[in-house]
Amino acid sequence: MSAQGPDHLSSHHRDTLLRIFQHPTSHNIEWPDVLSLLEAVGSVERQHDGKYVVTVGTETEVLTPPKHKDIDVQQVIDLRRMLTSAGYRAIVDNFQAKGQEI
Repeated sequence: MSAQGPDHLSSHHRDTLLRIFQHPTSHNIEWPDVLSLLEAVGSVERQHDGKYVVTVGTETEVLTPPKHKDIDVQQVIDLRRMLTSAGYRAIVDNFQAKGQEI
């Protein structure tokens, strides 16, 4: 599955996507925002242990919700890899090329 165009993402999802790829790494990306984005771009299944099985494109990861509201740097790195593999890096690059940064 390749990334769909940005039209299927709400402005809130686009903002979260941009924050995930922001350099330097943003330290205020909230878990509920990430979860909502992942549900919009892939499939998310909550497990009985509270973890989430997330599939975006051909990548499947088991994600553990953070203890606090914001995800940590390692989670940002993992999400970047997963979203890049599914083609979402190109969408971010396109937004940034048009000056639609945060």
